[in-house]
Amino acid sequence: MFDKLPVSSKTEKILTKSLDEEISVEEANHLMNIKGHDLYPLLATADFLRHQIVGDNVTFINNCNINFTNVCTVRCGFCAFGKDADDPDAYILNDEQILEKAEGAVLNGAREFTLMGGVHPDADIDYYLHLLTLLKDNYPDVTIHGFSPTMVRDACLASGMDMAEGFEVLKDAGLDTLPGTAAEILTDRSREIICPEKVSVAEWVDAVKTAQEVGIKGSATIMYGHVETLEERVEHIDIIRQIQQDTHGFTEFIPMTFMHEYSPIFMEGQTNLGATGTQDLKLYAVSRLMLRDIIPNIQVSWVKMGFRFAQVSLIAGTNDLGGTLGGDELSEASGAPDGVDASINTFARMVRDLGRHPIERNSTYTEFYEIE
Repeated sequence: MFDKLPVSSKTEKILTKSLDEEISVEEANHLMNIKGHDLYPLLATADFLRHQIVGDNVTFINNCNINFTNVCTVRCGFCAFGKDADDPDAYILNDEQILEKAEGAVLNGAREFTLMGGVHPDADIDYYLHLLTLLKDNYPDVTIHGFSPTMVRDACLASGMDMAEGFEVLKDAGLDTLPGTAAEILTDRSREIICPEKVSVAEWVDAVKTAQEVGIKGSATIMYGHVETLEERVEHIDIIRQIQQDTHGFTEFIPMTFMHEYSPIFMEGQTNLGATGTQDLKLYAVSRLMLRDIIPNIQVSWVKMGFRFAQVSLIAGTNDLGGTLGGDELSEASGAPDGVDASINTFARMVRDLGRHPIERNSTYTEFYEIE
């Protein structure tokens, strides 16, 4: 495969191995650091594996973000969304406002509500049950991809119940899948800088494993390009890989590049301007080589990348474009380059231009719908 490409011997050896088996942490670290002529063979290998594992379909979901509050006690250094309760821009949506958002999304064909918000100090399990019941009573056929490991853990503490019981109760009330948010970067060194009030690595792992053990599958994410090292990016992916080997509960892996412009750590003097374009592509490609078919779906965050670079990223081992979103205030607050709303037609045009097939899906990648 590499006979006529100017690739270094070590990179060629790793890429050749990756065609048949997963790569090690050491090998992934080498690939994260390559430059020049080695980059194209890496991308080509990841794209080849993508084709072998999931074929030429590019999937996405018609969904709607419902961010029920921006009040948050966990003030992360990378987040421009959260507000203190007494901030004039703070809000908590009432039932009528939530249903209004949901109705608009359903009329637009939404199959999923992404139910998210800040970590509100008064939110307990009963509050989250109310939100689930409100939506499921009115839209029983729309799945709910909701909350985060941090939110559920804190709500369980507030309600005096253990997490297994909390997740069971939420599942019974209609929580279908769990977002992989709050993972950020799974090294305690970096978390101490960017999100010291959030769950630790061990606490995050415990929360997602508990959810998966009670039958709530969900996504895994990485948020990179801030204070972490290249090696910490690999360490994060390896932790996700180890969890998946134990539970098989992740439906997808979603790399999310850090949007620095309005973040508190950047405003306070942090000079890292986020990942470069080649670092983005390398992360997608190395993720495919590390995760292979154990997490077959690797998602491009178009809202972080913009439509054009998201399309390019589909040749770096990825196969999913995520959701149409319909109002992602978290990314909007950070400066999303192409806004926070997409259409099925926009996705279809991007995908067909690559010679691949646009396919709408459900939350768990178990139902698929052809696009006209």
